[in-house]
Amino acid sequence: MSNKDVSVVLAHGAWADGSSWARVITALDAEGITAVAAPLPLTSLADDVAALNRTLNRTLDRVEGPVVLAGHAYAGAVIAEARSPRVKALVYVAALAPDEGETVADVFYRLPPHPFAPTLAPDADGLIWLPESAFASAFAQGARSEDLAVLAAVQRPISPACITVPVGRPRWKDVPSWFLVAEEDRMIAPETQRGMAARMRATVRSHAVDHTPIVTAPRLVTDVIREAIRGVVAA
Repeated sequence: MSNKDVSVVLAHGAWADGSSWARVITALDAEGITAVAAPLPLTSLADDVAALNRTLNRTLDRVEGPVVLAGHAYAGAVIAEARSPRVKALVYVAALAPDEGETVADVFYRLPPHPFAPTLAPDADGLIWLPESAFASAFAQGARSEDLAVLAAVQRPISPACITVPVGRPRWKDVPSWFLVAEEDRMIAPETQRGMAARMRATVRSHAVDHTPIVTAPRLVTDVIREAIRGVVAA
């Protein structure tokens, strides 16, 4: 088995969509690796897991071989709920990894927020939007102006139902995991990331990047995914 026999399914976080993975997708594609971005509705954790499973099932229908799941930020909780036996590794990119019985909010708010982190609250429709100014100040402070414009334009609000429901037994207890810790993250405290990665017994790669390295440092993200693929191939 070679790297090209492993497929990658990518899950975006809150206030984003699949386009946030664009540079990672093109880098993997250049190596002949199939990569697919799952569109998450961000309406509830159950809805997002169902959406991920639909993308995963469609991928598995089209290709043979094992799968690596990668999740950014909130999507760390989502990829941990995937149950397909063909999922052989998980990659967490500045992601949240609640343990069984915890909620996403439990781990997100474990430590005091960064001074530049935005105040988050549901609007009149019950949805949580990221203030546009927060893309440059906290979400992706390392991004180019054109990338910030796209991030703000395509953002999807997240429902409190995504972050207030206790999760089940996370898949990271059963398959190898990799964790990219974003040391300059202003949304999820780096200390929180390191603590989650440690209890997952994940392979940790720490970098001086912001909360959204899938946009601002795609090479580093691709390197971690590539490492997970090699681990699957060698298993």
